[in-house]
Amino acid sequence: MGGCFSKKDHHSRDLNSYTPEKATNYQKPPTDFPAQFENRAIPERRRHHPPPQAQQPPPPPIPAPHTPNQKLEPNNILGKPFEDLKSKYSIGKELGKGQFGVTYACTDAATGRQYACKSILKRKLVSRSDREDMKREVHIMQHLSGQPNIVEFRGAYEDRHSVHLVMELCGGGELFDRIIAKGHYSEKDASDLCRQIVNVVDHCHFMGVMHRDLKPENFLLSSKEEKAMLKATDFGLSVFIEEGKVYRNIVGSAYYVAPEVLKRSYGKEMDVWSAGVILYILLSGVPPFWAETEKGIFDAILKEEVDFVSQPWPSISNSGKDLVRKMLTKDPKKRITSSEVLEHPWIKGQASDKRIDSAVLSRMKQFRAMNKLKKLALKVIAQSLSTEEIKGLKATFKNIDTDNSGSITYEELKSGLARLGSKLSEFEVKQLMEAADVDGNGTIDYEEFITATMHRHKLERDEHLFSAFQYFDRDGSGYITRDELETAMKEYGMGDEGSIKEIISEVDTDNVRWEDQLRGVLCNDEKRNTTTGKALLEDEVTTRAFSPDVRG
Repeated sequence: MGGCFSKKDHHSRDLNSYTPEKATNYQKPPTDFPAQFENRAIPERRRHHPPPQAQQPPPPPIPAPHTPNQKLEPNNILGKPFEDLKSKYSIGKELGKGQFGVTYACTDAATGRQYACKSILKRKLVSRSDREDMKREVHIMQHLSGQPNIVEFRGAYEDRHSVHLVMELCGGGELFDRIIAKGHYSEKDASDLCRQIVNVVDHCHFMGVMHRDLKPENFLLSSKEEKAMLKATDFGLSVFIEEGKVYRNIVGSAYYVAPEVLKRSYGKEMDVWSAGVILYILLSGVPPFWAETEKGIFDAILKEEVDFVSQPWPSISNSGKDLVRKMLTKDPKKRITSSEVLEHPWIKGQASDKRIDSAVLSRMKQFRAMNKLKKLALKVIAQSLSTEEIKGLKATFKNIDTDNSGSITYEELKSGLARLGSKLSEFEVKQLMEAADVDGNGTIDYEEFITATMHRHKLERDEHLFSAFQYFDRDGSGYITRDELETAMKEYGMGDEGSIKEIISEVDTDNVRWEDQLRGVLCNDEKRNTTTGKALLEDEVTTRAFSPDVRG
């Protein structure tokens, strides 16, 4: 059982500086959203909702926003007065935890209804961008709430220490967990799931929102009932669409990223591609583009054709393959729209009741296990980074980025390093600029800056890795056992006991040394460095520019 919210995690990162020839780093998405979307009139049109469900009693009203004349606390994030969450809800058991906070079960004191409450520690939101991301996500969830396949958002509360988001409690588990637990499914089942996913895309686009991070992990089942609704739960990378704007920040999760995103020129069509990748996995058990590294995945997305020859595709209906092809069309201008997907014959009833080959479930189990283990390792390692470390690096970047543009020019770098006490010559600053500017656009963005600085401190990174290993290796044996991994997964709310045991059974975790276990799970991150990245590790100029005494 889990709450239906997750603040942007490390496993769902913004992929900022990929080019086909170069490695991948990460960048925050833009945080501004146009005010005109907040209260715009929505014209009537035919909607594609799931079949009617049993009637539920009407939910209590969402708390009204503050009035402008109310005084706000200086560290206010949401723009309304602080409220005591416990005056309205009683807090129950912990459901899961992540980098930014903890999710609890909670009960409405007035109605007795159960919800999920995600409590985010404000001290973890160390930059203005983090706080704006939080505020924007709340606004988007309020804006989209009401569509049956989107988690019901009850309200946001803030006190001195935390932001609390209260929303529908989804007790049915993750999408893949449900499919695997069932043990079999048909094209018709996959069609129904696809319809619910694309309902979310269609509603987002109609309401002026681009999701930007569609993937199976962001969908939960509302309950354990056979006909439970699929619910979209995470809008941490979503943005309000600005008409005429071409989006250039690479965001999302590697397997699901559209080719136009990697080319840094995209719009809402990217969401249909991501939904198409999910459908491909539902029908075959594996993603359409696969590689050992993230860069390899991206290159495959750009250069390779979708495989409809290998098993089980010869046994999949022509109508099903037709829809997948149209959703995974590389040219976004020729790609099918969300509304057109919902009108496709395969979605509207043509899908077969014939069971899909059991080998698909086996492949899906392996894919799920890999993703779960990587997600767990990243969560643990992320928590080993202290707030002071993160805050210090962000403060240095902000100090150099004098115009607050989110990127550092050559002139800003030169003057900023001088202010910080660096004695680099102009030639050395140019060398540093060229080395750190991975995407070659003439500026250093935040993640390029972090790459250039953090790669200088491999010992620190190994210490974080060792701290994460110690978290897993409870008995200090030097090995990670099945029981230890199961305990860690339970603590992080990564499924019920049955699904956790099944995930662990998919990998050999007994008597595996920590170096192999953690480095293996994180192989994408370890292998991401290109020649340029490796050069940074040895580059004396970088050492002098960003040594601890200079960073302050």
